[in-house]
Parts: sequence; C-alpha cells; structure tokens
Amino acid sequence: MKYAVVLCDGMADYPVEELAGKTPMHVAAKNTMNALAGRSEVGLVKTVADGLKPGSDVANLSVMGYDPAVYYSGRSPLEAASIGIELKESDVTLRCNLVTLSDDEAYEDKTMIDYCADDISTAEAQKLIEYINDRLGSDEFSFYSGVSYRHCLVWSNGEPNPGILTPPHDITGKKITDHIPRGEYCGRLYELMKSSYELLKDHPVNKKRIENGRRPANSIWLWGEGKKPMLDGFEEKFGLKGAVVSAVDLLKGIGICAGMATPEVEGATGYIDTNFSGKLNAAVDCLKSGCDFVYIHVEAPDECGHRGEVENKIKAIELIDKKILAPLVDELERMGDYALMVLPDHPTPLSIRTHCGDPVPYMIYRSGDTIQSGVEIFDEESAGKTGIYIDKGHTLMNRFLGKGLPKA
Repeated sequence: MKYAVVLCDGMADYPVEELAGKTPMHVAAKNTMNALAGRSEVGLVKTVADGLKPGSDVANLSVMGYDPAVYYSGRSPLEAASIGIELKESDVTLRCNLVTLSDDEAYEDKTMIDYCADDISTAEAQKLIEYINDRLGSDEFSFYSGVSYRHCLVWSNGEPNPGILTPPHDITGKKITDHIPRGEYCGRLYELMKSSYELLKDHPVNKKRIENGRRPANSIWLWGEGKKPMLDGFEEKFGLKGAVVSAVDLLKGIGICAGMATPEVEGATGYIDTNFSGKLNAAVDCLKSGCDFVYIHVEAPDECGHRGEVENKIKAIELIDKKILAPLVDELERMGDYALMVLPDHPTPLSIRTHCGDPVPYMIYRSGDTIQSGVEIFDEESAGKTGIYIDKGHTLMNRFLGKGLPKA
C-alpha cells in the first residue's frame, strides 16, 4: 500500500471580485483534482487550532499528524534543521528574511516594499548573508544562508520569547513603524536589522540588481523565533517509511526532524517557476525505492497569494494538477493499492495577502474503496457542503492512513 499527500500551500481563498465571486480553486482548470474529488471523501479540516498563528509551520505539522500544541517549538528551528545547523538546547533561532525596504531616511519610517527581495537568487543571497555574518556575526549571533530570501539567525543563549516579531509578508506595502520588533529583549535584534540596511544598501550585489531592474535586498528582517525541535520519528509514529519533497527549508526541516527522506530537486524554487516535474519524479523515486509514504509540498499558490497575483495563483493550481497530480495518479495505479490526499495547509487569501486560520478543504481518495461524494468541483464551498468537518487537524493523518477514524 502506498500513500501520497499533495499539499498545495495556501491554495484556499475567499471569493474574489475579479473572478465573479468565485475562488481560484473553483475557476482553475484542474481536471484530475475534480475527477478524484467525485470519488473521494471530501470535507473541511481545521489545521490551525484557535490561539495559534496560522503559519505553514503549525499547519503542516498538523497535516502531518503532529499536534502543534505538543510538538511546535517555533518556525526557524525547523528551517535550521534543513540548513544543517546543529543547535544546542540553549540556542534560539530566528528566520532572517532578505527584504526590500523603501529608502526613507529613518529606518522606522521605511515601507516594506517586498518581503522576498524580488525573488533573490540563492547564489546572490548567500553572498549577502556571508557579508552580514562577517560584519555583524559574533559569538552571540551567527547568520546562516538558506534558499532564496529565507535564511537563519542563531542567537546563542538567546531569549526564546524576545517580544513581538512580525512576519514581513504580513506587512507588504505598509510602513514598518508599528511593526518593528518590540519587547524587553528585542532591542539588539532591531539594531541588527538597522545595521544590516547600512551594510546592504550599497553592496555590489544590490547595485547590480538595481542595474538589471530588480529590487535590492537591502535589509534583513527577523521573526519566527524558536528553540530546538523534538519530533517523534514518522516511521515510529505511523509505521511507515516516509519522504518529504519540497523546495522550502521549513518543510525539509520537518522531514529531517521526523527522520524522513528529503530529496533535493534541482530547479525547485518555491514559486510558480518551480520544477514541478522534478518534484513529481523525486516523489515517485522515493516510493519506488522503499518509501511507503510521500508528502509533496508545493509552495507556489501561497507565494501568489502573498503577492496578490490572481492569475498566477490560478495557474499555480493548474500546474500542480497537470504536472504533479495527474502523472502521480498514473504512477500510483501501476504500483497497486494506494491512498491519496490533496489539500492546502491554510488559506492565503488574495484580498489580505497573508495567512488565516480558516478550515481548508481536503479530499482522501482510496483506490480500492471509491465512493460517490457528489462533488463536481473541488473547492472551499463544495467541501463545506459535504457536512464532514475535522476539528482537530492533527487527527487527519490517522484518518488518511486508516489508523483509527475519529468522528467527523
């Protein structure tokens, strides 16, 4: 028996005026997803419990069967695991975005122009992070480069609850005045951010980016603090050898901490230009080489939601359906009995350009036990109408694997 999850990050949305009150999920041409939904269990699942921040960290842990109330220790420690950082119990880690801020004279008066610095390349970003570490790194603070705009700061003997640190994708287009780090232990973190602007604004990498019509990565932005994660092994927990296929350090980090395979996929970017076919092939290779379970995470719909890109979000869903889901089903059919689950981790509505904790649609298809759900289009509305609702998201994995089915 093979098990596959296709996690479409941020795919769920609110009705969009430009789409005549429909959502990207509804209007996207996704023939395979819709056809499977008609023969699947379809419903809603609350992946983010009330009181928790609706991030991909909390939501994906929940979907993978790990109760965030028990296992969650912060976002950045999971990313640190993917980067290969050996954390001590006393270390605190923070996500270190490379962002584009406006050129207002006072740092606190600047505007968050772009939370991802115009999709800065990993090679460019590595030079900037290494430069920052040379100038601002110390026995206390160490900077590590990750992928694209996503990097990590390790704070030796740091404060695990430094104060209020705002995700930069929550304030795109806004002045940062009311969103700079605030709290008893945030002063030194804020000084690092301000110092980074003076170091990066005239860096040769950024001068060249400006010459080429690209936004500069002219500041770091710190958020997502946490401590060393302690996850039970996925195989120990569920009795299945698993793999995570993703372009982003967060998901790779969850996989690494859970003892799962995390294959590298050349050209996997986390955006709409990602190597969809490469991710499919990596997943199939894992299933053919001994894995029982594969978790294919696709970031593109989420990034499009953050940027307010209606057409690209629709396109991202269509590409997932065409280049991952359809050929994956063909491969699974050749392997024998299988179960397949498709869902987002959380909504990333175009209207607010950030995450929210609303329940998301899911579908579970079983090759040997198909049903007639009556669903013709897999979207938020149709999932809500089935009457199936999973209140505790971390129980969905057991439901999917058939290891005790909690009441809907």
